[in-house]
Amino acid sequence: MSNHTSDTLYVEGLSKTYGEGSTAHEVLSDVSLEVHPQELVSLVGPSGAGKTTLLRCLSGLLEPTSGRVRLGDRPVSKPIEDIAVVFQDYRGSLMPWMRVAENVTFPLQGKGVAKAERDHRAQEALEAVGLGDAGNKYPWQLSGGMQQRVAIARGLAYEAPILLMDEPFGSVDAQTRFDLEDLTLRLRRELGITIVLVTHDIDEAVYMADRVVVLGGRPTRVLETIDVGLGDDRDQIGTKENHLFAELRSHVLNQVRHNPAI
Repeated sequence: MSNHTSDTLYVEGLSKTYGEGSTAHEVLSDVSLEVHPQELVSLVGPSGAGKTTLLRCLSGLLEPTSGRVRLGDRPVSKPIEDIAVVFQDYRGSLMPWMRVAENVTFPLQGKGVAKAERDHRAQEALEAVGLGDAGNKYPWQLSGGMQQRVAIARGLAYEAPILLMDEPFGSVDAQTRFDLEDLTLRLRRELGITIVLVTHDIDEAVYMADRVVVLGGRPTRVLETIDVGLGDDRDQIGTKENHLFAELRSHVLNQVRHNPAI
């Protein structure tokens, strides 16, 4: 399974307004950023800052009011095969009447992938997330953390070089969250994929990212882009005891708390 891309994801002067006239509400204003190949970028900001709105624009699921998203030279104005999305709540994204392997292969049917290849990709992706023997189970037979692993496997099986993750670990307990964070870092390293992570958890944002993009203000804009510089070999205990981690965490938290969106 090789998912890497040599294209940079660009967001250029992106704005998004909901409603018209006196009821218009500008959520995002002139947002510009870049996500480089095989990079993990975290997007953080206060509640109501439009992080999910921005992610939906990145995926092509939502059209910006102005500005644009492009992958290399290609505009992203609708969903494309090079970008997959892992949503926040596995309970809403997995179909309980389908077995695990069927959940993983379902998006591939729309791509016209032959059944034998779909099954191969599903097994490969499930093995990558440690669920190689779970293909015949139903989602409700798995724990919450395992279900979110299935959702991640579905994104991997799609073989998109870019994975957008919208608060993907917010519905699981703390220990499972740590396990899924480390799983995601391992898969990014092994598969060479590019990841954009939306999270409200500052520790998670700093621990996982190469760069943290801080969003805030009214309407929301990019306040700062921070190079993390913690290296590739990260550990839930050792990394978080690092003085640089503590400094970065405090800096990002200060930015978020002093630039509310609502």
